Amino acid sequence: MNVYAPILVLLALGAAFAIFSVTLTSFTGPKRYNRAKRDAYECGIDPTPQPVGGGHFPVKYYLTAMLFIVFDIEIVFLYPWAVAFDKLALFGLIEMLIFIGTVLVVYAYVWRRRGLEWE
Repeated sequence: MNVYAPILVLLALGAAFAIFSVTLTSFTGPKRYNRAKRDAYECGIDPTPQPVGGGHFPVKYYLTAMLFIVFDIEIVFLYPWAVAFDKLALFGLIEMLIFIGTVLVVYAYVWRRRGLEWE
């Protein structure tokens, strides 16, 4: 049990800080609200009404986000591989070449479909 004591103390301190912060802001925060405070934040511009169907967003925004996630995941896997490269030997090299190859196939597919071009 002594091994887990620092973890439990840190967890208790984190929970106490979170509860203290939320409680303190309810006492020190502003009490007067007006119409501007209750509106959604739109950088000072009045919000425009949205169509019933929710409007149309270009698919390129979603493709860009998914590409960002794919390359982030690639970095997450490449960093530990680079640290333990000596221990993995030939198996690690072949495994990482297959992984990079699949990521390059995705990149080539998106490039061919002109997903990286903005109009």
